Amino acid sequence: MDTRNKSAYLFMITLVASLGGFLFGFDMAVVSGILPLLQKQFSLSAFQEGWFVSSALVGCIVGVAISGELSDRLGRKKPLLLAAFLFLLSALGCSLLPSLTGIITARIVGGIGIGLASNVVPLYISEIAPARIRGRLVTYYQLAVTLGILAAYLTNSALLNYALEHTNDTGGLMHTFLVREVWRGMFGIGVIPALFFVLGLFVVPESPRWLIRRHREQEATAILNRINNPIEAHASLQLGRQSQKQAPISYRSLLEPQWRKALVIGILLPLFSQFSGINAIIYYGPSILSNAGISLSNSLLSQIIFGGANMLFTLIAIWKVDSLGRRPLYLAGTAGATISLLATGICFYAGATTGWPLLLCVLAFLASFAFSIGPLKFVVASEIFPGIIRGRAMAISIMVMWIADTIVGQLTPIFLKSIGTAFTFWFFAACCLIAFITVYKLLPETKGKSLEQIENDWKDRAKEQDLYVTPVGH
Repeated sequence: MDTRNKSAYLFMITLVASLGGFLFGFDMAVVSGILPLLQKQFSLSAFQEGWFVSSALVGCIVGVAISGELSDRLGRKKPLLLAAFLFLLSALGCSLLPSLTGIITARIVGGIGIGLASNVVPLYISEIAPARIRGRLVTYYQLAVTLGILAAYLTNSALLNYALEHTNDTGGLMHTFLVREVWRGMFGIGVIPALFFVLGLFVVPESPRWLIRRHREQEATAILNRINNPIEAHASLQLGRQSQKQAPISYRSLLEPQWRKALVIGILLPLFSQFSGINAIIYYGPSILSNAGISLSNSLLSQIIFGGANMLFTLIAIWKVDSLGRRPLYLAGTAGATISLLATGICFYAGATTGWPLLLCVLAFLASFAFSIGPLKFVVASEIFPGIIRGRAMAISIMVMWIADTIVGQLTPIFLKSIGTAFTFWFFAACCLIAFITVYKLLPETKGKSLEQIENDWKDRAKEQDLYVTPVGH
């Protein structure tokens, strides 16, 4: 197979796997346009409204909790297939079930799929990708998430406009889905990418690294030869054979000196990602654009603008993550986020909320988040853990992300009301500054290294520290 065919095959694998990220983004964002319509139709109480929104998060936590064990025991492909079927069932259930209870149940099912995908997709891509472009390919996952968010905003807006224009049309099944209960059509759109995800997964291979650890070298070799040049394929196989000799390790092993730093990084980066202020920016997005003088027909248009900016800035990470490396992008992103959030707070403190300076500050933050803080937590988490427990260790990292997301979602409106908008943004700026210091102190550069080389680097550092701490002769 020539180089062009190998690249095309690798791109196809990445594209199919990234559909999990697209569905993740779509499922979480589509609710923004659906909630007001559902609230009106079912006369939701405040509790029911909150439960409808948070039900998917309950499913996410369940999905992440089981993702590590499933992916380490069954491989990476089977949990992805399970996630794809759950996405499909959720989209069908939300669009077809008549009762609110049924719809919420379908949301929980979709949440389990999101939880599985949020861990296993970046894990799978990192293990299938050649070291020289691994960062770029894993970042496609985050790009797919932003594309899913943008697609949800666009389809919500298009369907809502269609419904408003055809209010007086005669009844029928399509009238119910696209006009009278247009929220069903908004949910139903998710069936299309979910179906592509299910079908695509039947033609992508299992992770070669997982196969090697399971002593299925013949299958692994065939896959490595299809996605790598002969030298890279042979090197990956040799490194994989070394990992076969490792004895199984438990979660407690991550607390050992050689893995402790990796665990700390894997926990802190997703934590900082959620405490970066992205939720506050999204919360204030519509009013910021409106006050900046941009005419908005409805709040969905503002979401489209922010969603498009988030997607475009993620392309910077794809462009530079394997050439500049993870550390420089992270440091630049956290520094940029700190400065832009400080400036955003100053705008609110000074009352300068009706012009372009505030909008530019917000866009600067979005750029900083999208090319570093947002996508690189997945890249780093998928690289730094030992192969024998990578799936379960990554599940811890992603679980922290979801828990932090829940906490920030509760804290943001409390902060906005109690300490004010300016101090809320300054709080998030302080979190980004702490993230900058943490990355500077702890994060090693991993660009261009195989996963096995990164694993050996942790072991070598632990041995060096032991030699440094233990006096000669003892």
